[in-house]
Amino acid sequence: MSQGEDLLRRPFYVFDLPPQILNNLQRKDVEQSPKESESMTPAARSTGPPSPDPGVDPSTSPAISCALCGLTLGNVKAQREHVRSDVHRYNLKQRMRGLKPVTEMEFERMIGGRLRSSFCTCQADLIFGDLDESISGSDSSHSDEDEEDESAKSKDSLMAALLKRQAIISTPDSAAEDVPSNKRKRGAGRAPLWWFTTPALPSDISLGIYRAIFTAQEQEYETQIVETIRQKQLSPKPPARTTADASSGASWPASGTSPHIFLCMIGGGHFAGMVVSLAPKLGQKATGMEERQVTVLAHKTFHRYTTRRKQGGGQAANDASKGAAHSAGSSLRRYNEEALTQEVRVLLGEWKSMIDTAQLLFVRATGTTNRKTLFGPYDNQVLRPADPRLRTFPFSTRRATQAELMRAFVELTRVKVRHVDEASLDADNIAAEEGDRAAREKANRAPARPRQPAKSEEEQRADFVTGQLQQLVRQARAPAVAAFYAQHNVPASFAFHPPDAPHIHHASTPLHLAASTNAAAVIMTLLTKLRVDPATPNGEGRPAFDLAGERSTRDAFRVARHEIGEETWDWKRARVPAGLSREEADRRAERERKDAEKEEMERRKAELLRLEKEGPKITGGGKGSKGAAGGGARFPIGAQSREEQLRGMTPEMKRMLEREQRARAAEERMRRLQG
Repeated sequence: MSQGEDLLRRPFYVFDLPPQILNNLQRKDVEQSPKESESMTPAARSTGPPSPDPGVDPSTSPAISCALCGLTLGNVKAQREHVRSDVHRYNLKQRMRGLKPVTEMEFERMIGGRLRSSFCTCQADLIFGDLDESISGSDSSHSDEDEEDESAKSKDSLMAALLKRQAIISTPDSAAEDVPSNKRKRGAGRAPLWWFTTPALPSDISLGIYRAIFTAQEQEYETQIVETIRQKQLSPKPPARTTADASSGASWPASGTSPHIFLCMIGGGHFAGMVVSLAPKLGQKATGMEERQVTVLAHKTFHRYTTRRKQGGGQAANDASKGAAHSAGSSLRRYNEEALTQEVRVLLGEWKSMIDTAQLLFVRATGTTNRKTLFGPYDNQVLRPADPRLRTFPFSTRRATQAELMRAFVELTRVKVRHVDEASLDADNIAAEEGDRAAREKANRAPARPRQPAKSEEEQRADFVTGQLQQLVRQARAPAVAAFYAQHNVPASFAFHPPDAPHIHHASTPLHLAASTNAAAVIMTLLTKLRVDPATPNGEGRPAFDLAGERSTRDAFRVARHEIGEETWDWKRARVPAGLSREEADRRAERERKDAEKEEMERRKAELLRLEKEGPKITGGGKGSKGAAGGGARFPIGAQSREEQLRGMTPEMKRMLEREQRARAAEERMRRLQG
């Protein structure tokens, strides 16, 4: 078994790294996370990558070529060195810009200064000065690590200078100060992990460490982060004698204080807090072997009912948005929110000494109420929102429990092991670039969509009038329709806009829409007051009368014909029957109403006679159902009544109904207790 496989047999703890890795740890030249291999599993992490076949000489492996640079390489080792070279990285940039790649000799000429004469003095000093500095390296180097860091920097500076020169060549009129800087901007877009390599492990393995576990001052000096990791190493300690505090759930060290961090989560009525020492403790497995364990200095969890099931959100947030509720459940949730806030603040006060001496504070508090619980303001406040030690968890977390806090601590302090293949990364980059270029070419070939012409002021006004009238007619608001016509000077011949719209083809005018919706009052207003022509056809060539579906609607047309006269419109073309006076229409409506009442009375009398002779009808009876004594009907009571009430409901509807019934019962009990 090789040394690398032996090291990968157990997880790496950031603050207790093996000497073989710690002594040779190096920062990667890029800060992006490498591509994760498909075999990234806990088993693969424990066993490590397969060792190379000792019987195969790498120098005798088949020749490998680089299609991007047009080179033939001797073996895999030479290919890896070529992939990391400046000319290969420069050709990748050329491919992304849609330009031709360059050979090694052309690349040497480009950095040799032969094109200096094609620029003005200021541009030459700016561009080739950067190139000279990047090739010569740093002026001061105090150690081998500094030289390695500066060498990695020189590659980035070299590429940046070449790209600057290309930008000026493509835009010679632009000033030198307009060229964008290649300096990486700090901010919320920073990668959450720093990636490292070490000769003690195979070259295709990278180690990742969360930047959140370092202080703000340590993060400012990224070039010295390896030395910072070495200084933060802690040797394992034997289990210390502790004294338990039953009130706060804490285990306090008997003496001494080790470097530690504070973690807490709060949300949904759940709170979990923990103070963990960064120095591991030595323990023993069941087999007698030593193992390193986490030292928890203090821990505590609370849970209160503050959120209604399936509803989401706390009671305080619900009161702020919808107003204070007056139910038993809401009162209970308000009390629990206050109790949880008090319990958490008392606990933070008891842990104040450890929180003040903690190196970092990891807090997850979602929502305004939860943040106020932790950050106040209140008397003797412990946590401050402006504390530079404050951090959020750089990964997703679940419900606030002690187990979740322990998982978060392990995730923060465990080194991430990733397997990456440089050749596959290069192939993926080339494939992605070719795909992007094909997509751009396809987009350029695609015809541009014709722009919709801007609507004129008349069309905009017609759209507005159409929307308002359709709403008023559907609501059968006859006085509002008349007022709208007068206020906006709408002509009597107005038709809905646009005329070719499919949703207004059937009802193209307000009169057609009123007839199709059986709005008799609106029809009378349009015909008698606004003088709308009833013979105007719709998109199907039909007058409004043909769309009337009820007798009262058709009578409205006949009454309007009688009131405004025969000579006003062409009633024959409008297909409206002979005129009908309002009194005759009212008498016929009254007669029809009385006939309907008479029929209903006769039906009820017949039903009563049938009940006296036969009894009530029994519906839904099964084979095993038993009738009541004397042949009477058996009515469901008790559990059978509840079953019939819940029949046809989904399980979710049943649960909601049961919760509502329990809440009403609780409110009734509280009302009786209050007198």
